[in-house]
Amino acid sequence: MTIRRLDSILADRIAAGEVVERPSAAVKELVENALDAGASRIDVTIEGGGQKLIRVIDDGAGMDAADLAWCVERHATSKIPDGDLTNIDTLGFRGEALPSIASVARLEILTRARGAEHGWGLRVEFGEVGALAPAALSQGARVEVRDLFAAVPARLKFLKSPRAEALAVADAVKRLAMAHPQVRFSLGGEGLSGFDHPACAPGVEGLLARLTQVLGRDFRDNALAVDSEREGVRLWGYAGLPTWHRANALAQYVFVNGRPVRDRQIAGAIRAAYRDYLAADRHPSLALFLESPPAMVDVNVHPAKAEVRFADPGLIRGLVIGSLRQSLAGALHRATPSHAPAALRKFAGLPPARSNSGLLAPSARHWDWRDSPAAPDSPGFDETPKGFDDAAPMADARAHEAAPSPDDLAAPLGAARAQIHETYILAQTRDGLVLVDQHAAHERLVYERLKRARAEQGVARQALLSPLVVDFDEADAARLVEAGDLLASLGLVVESFGPGAVAAHEAPAGMKLSAIEPLLRDLADSLAEDGQAAPLEKRLDHVLATMACHHSVRAGRRLAPEEMNALLREMERTPGAGQCNHGRPTYVELKLADIEKLFGRR
Repeated sequence: MTIRRLDSILADRIAAGEVVERPSAAVKELVENALDAGASRIDVTIEGGGQKLIRVIDDGAGMDAADLAWCVERHATSKIPDGDLTNIDTLGFRGEALPSIASVARLEILTRARGAEHGWGLRVEFGEVGALAPAALSQGARVEVRDLFAAVPARLKFLKSPRAEALAVADAVKRLAMAHPQVRFSLGGEGLSGFDHPACAPGVEGLLARLTQVLGRDFRDNALAVDSEREGVRLWGYAGLPTWHRANALAQYVFVNGRPVRDRQIAGAIRAAYRDYLAADRHPSLALFLESPPAMVDVNVHPAKAEVRFADPGLIRGLVIGSLRQSLAGALHRATPSHAPAALRKFAGLPPARSNSGLLAPSARHWDWRDSPAAPDSPGFDETPKGFDDAAPMADARAHEAAPSPDDLAAPLGAARAQIHETYILAQTRDGLVLVDQHAAHERLVYERLKRARAEQGVARQALLSPLVVDFDEADAARLVEAGDLLASLGLVVESFGPGAVAAHEAPAGMKLSAIEPLLRDLADSLAEDGQAAPLEKRLDHVLATMACHHSVRAGRRLAPEEMNALLREMERTPGAGQCNHGRPTYVELKLADIEKLFGRR
């Protein structure tokens, strides 16, 4: 076939698919332009999920007539003044956003530069540029996009429902609002509840205030501050408590130099940092901000600027894991406060013993204590009991034999007062009570002790009776051999056994022989992807977690008051004691004021 050059409008429409694949992408590009213009207020309005109308108004620097004419030309930008792609400190830089949008929609721009006598307006109809005209406008810009993708039916056909597209727009604006707390953001339109987030103060307090505006008070109540710096790269923000987790990673917000990104490497580092605290199918909620010299980040790897590449991936991974683990360790026994309201709601949902008239409530009139799941199953209780003298006590109240120590009462987890069902420790604090799962709590304590011992004394390993030889692709085998020192520090000793083969001579103590070959293959895949021996570390942690489970205080074991108080004090000193190794909470705290409300005293 004969090769021909596409006309400019058709070429622009094809290229627009890389930059503006849906209305939320157009909103993102327009808001980023407003932020680069120094706006202190940005108002976004949409109709029809953004397909009918997108309106973005800002009070930024604005443009004069010459700049307005240039802004709809492809690859015309003011954001790379010296042409250095290694020194990009703005959100946009390619000069593709406005031309791409203009080629697939009706675009109108009204703008007025700072100090100008009047503004200017420009219209572009599906790539056809109109003439400049004077316009009345205050300082800043007003950009309207109508009938998005009307000239590209194929793209229009693949849009989701207006409601789904509106939610995607809201998510894009929220992410940019989180990254720029000092800017006021508002969003309104069809299919949206809308919001208006006032500007916040600079610094960490202002950031937390903005995150609270966007993510709600629950995030603030469960947030841990993160702030670390290494080799000129700073990571700061807030990470959620491990006991406040989600079913997916959608509540993880990562920003690189103010740019919202979705980076697989950072996501993997987040998983590694929380590995000791969460079940495999649960994900933390967090908002992290990475600040680095522009030369260390390549933002020119994705048309929509949604991905980045780092010059030193190992530095970034180590910084993320180290910072998060440090914050999680600093939280010690702290757990999410949302467990207490949940517990109170369950209490409040029980049928009342009596109605307001003093008679039994309808649901309790025919209630039989023998139908209760908590009814004793000891012989002699098949009939109406005459007494409970022969039954085992439901709670061990030996802690009441002596008055609680003032020091224990003042401690965060209080003083042990009873053991319930030989499984739960009931502790009294100055302003409430704490209910502790003794097995889950002790399991975490033993696990942390085993980890400290491994870090201080190294990984115990055992020699194999005969080397285990595993065949690999030559590149995978070479990676395993090159990582020999790292693997040896984790208890796995390997060496080359000819082209494409690796021999394992020693393995971590307690690891089954049948698990070594699958582990080596997982390690080869992990080393090929990011140069890390994560599978081996994960297996070692799993072995320690299993040992901790088997060596922990079991449910059903009766504890003396001294043992219960010792367990509480060690929980207060141990990182991650608010949840067991499986991500479940180890205790629930109820404030006295909430209990009084439950009984109608307040």
